[in-house]
Amino acid sequence: MDKLKTYFAESWDEIKNKVTWSKYSELQSSAILVLVASTLFALVIGAIDWVFKTGLQIYYKGEF
Repeated sequence: MDKLKTYFAESWDEIKNKVTWSKYSELQSSAILVLVASTLFALVIGAIDWVFKTGLQIYYKGEF
């Protein structure tokens, strides 16, 4: 049980005193970057999906 207490005490000390936490403004800019990149990625994947769907519909209807 002492090992477990020591583990948690050392972990808490490391989190509190040894970890370098990012500033709020850095976190905000990173979050915005991830949001923009995810949106662009979703739009590209959606466009590719639409092109394939439309192409297959045209192919199977014989309208080419």
